[in-house]
Amino acid sequence: MQQQAADVLLATQTALSQASALAVQYSFSVLGAVILLVLGWTLAGFASRWAYEGLSRVHGIDETLARFFTNVLRYALLILVFITVLGQFGVQTASIIAALGAAGLAIGLALQGTLQNIAAGIMLLILRPFRVGEYIETSSVAGTVREIGLFATELRTADGLYRLAPNSTLWNTPITNFSREATRQNEVKIKVAYEDDLDQAMEKLMGLAKGDARVLTSPAPSVFIDSLGDSAIFVTLRYWAKTGDWWSLSRDMVKRVKLAFDEKDSPATLSDASDATPTRKSNGRAAAEKPAPTRQ
Repeated sequence: MQQQAADVLLATQTALSQASALAVQYSFSVLGAVILLVLGWTLAGFASRWAYEGLSRVHGIDETLARFFTNVLRYALLILVFITVLGQFGVQTASIIAALGAAGLAIGLALQGTLQNIAAGIMLLILRPFRVGEYIETSSVAGTVREIGLFATELRTADGLYRLAPNSTLWNTPITNFSREATRQNEVKIKVAYEDDLDQAMEKLMGLAKGDARVLTSPAPSVFIDSLGDSAIFVTLRYWAKTGDWWSLSRDMVKRVKLAFDEKDSPATLSDASDATPTRKSNGRAAAEKPAPTRQ
């Protein structure tokens, strides 16, 4: 009986000594883990703020892009700290890293379309083919850019509608930016009959261009014979204007040309009125009549 009591006492003392040894051992591990978590959290916050301030000073880096990169850096540091803390307790971190890699691959495959939009959004923010306030046109969408996000771009159409375009659709198609350049070219083409005074008609067109202060003097406006038709001569007035003035000037110029050649003392009349309406062109190509707001 006494021997059994002694064995129980000895086992109890052994268990208590082992428990105290484990407590001492893991108390240092817990203390180290807490210190690592605090230092890691502080370091991640400091590094993200430092990266954000540095990226904000870089010309051409968008606010959205700067915040995205700083958040990626912060969470990457936190994950690294978490794995290091687990290593303090003897956990095999290699298996954890492998599991995270497999999970990341699975998530990437599941969100393939979303990741394409994010990648396209990053490229759009870096290369900046358009900015907020500019009017753009692609094969599938057109409008004034209101916001460029990582997933999609918000636009306002010419007729006042809201449109949300995934970034991948914008990145994978040619983009025409009507607002990027400071100046734009425009053309007004008319048809003059062979029996009319061609030289005076060309001088009249040039006078209309030079009489409007919105028409730029450099490059200077020009009037030339575009081609010869069966019953009339095609004459073109080409001029340049500031992008902000292009929309209103193109309409005013067409009206002024029409009224000028309708006057009684006009040296020529617009030939073949059924199809002689002046057409507008920009940069040598038929331009879509889109508003061209200035940059914001």
